[in-house]
Amino acid sequence: MQNPPTINDRIAEEYDDLSARLRAAADFVAENPVDVATRSLRSVSAASGLAPATFSRLARALGFADYEAMRELSRNAVGRRYLSFSQRALRLQSEAVEGEPLLQRQAAACIANIDNMSQTTDPARLEVAVDALHHARRVVLFGACGSTGLIDYMAYMGRYFTPDWQVAGRGGASLGATMSELMGRDAVLVITKPPFARRAILCAEMAAAQGAAVIVLSDTHACPALKYATVGFILPTDSPQFFSSYAATLVLVETIIGMLVARSGPDAMNRIAEVEARNHRLGEYWRV
Repeated sequence: MQNPPTINDRIAEEYDDLSARLRAAADFVAENPVDVATRSLRSVSAASGLAPATFSRLARALGFADYEAMRELSRNAVGRRYLSFSQRALRLQSEAVEGEPLLQRQAAACIANIDNMSQTTDPARLEVAVDALHHARRVVLFGACGSTGLIDYMAYMGRYFTPDWQVAGRGGASLGATMSELMGRDAVLVITKPPFARRAILCAEMAAAQGAAVIVLSDTHACPALKYATVGFILPTDSPQFFSSYAATLVLVETIIGMLVARSGPDAMNRIAEVEARNHRLGEYWRV
């Protein structure tokens, strides 16, 4: 069965017949599928510097009834159908008796996810996210359910080079208290994936209301937190396992940490050295 045309297919078919202004709109749609899929027409207009009516005219020129119909096809380009954990477990059990061993299939899926993420993540978008974290007065990290461990790992790395990072809602601390303390100079990073922890969505909403920069990592355009995001990333998590793969998310998290350390200068290097020295004094490391 032939796959239905994508938004980029539609643009390619009609591109030569578009006016210069409609080509500019088409270029924006093709190059910014996450923005088109998750943000309002007004936000897309502001980001592109083009009038909302230009995108409406582009939609009709591409054969859509209206802008929302074009936007839906953009969503298909970045989204994926969500299956419950039990449905995935049933699929896993049915596939266990046939074909390639799970190790090879899982490894191949993770490699494909990482490659997809590296090819589709906009470097400019990544720079905006890293810049927000770098200049923030304080960085608050939040993740629940399956994202808890990755948030803790990110905080562990972050605390090596800065004292201004904290994990919200952990160790008896009140998430509400942390949210109430946020200011416009702060940044909040949320990792949330289906079925979406309720507190993660509310954390993003509250942070945006407080004026903080909000960075959201998810794996579908349907993530409710994306509408509150200053910068959002939709990362592939395909897996033959019953649970979504965090491999690509982990690579992006480690990349963000590396970019922050690279631009943090001598203060970060001195703090890392101090933390290492104190860990040695505390006997944290095995002596060789």
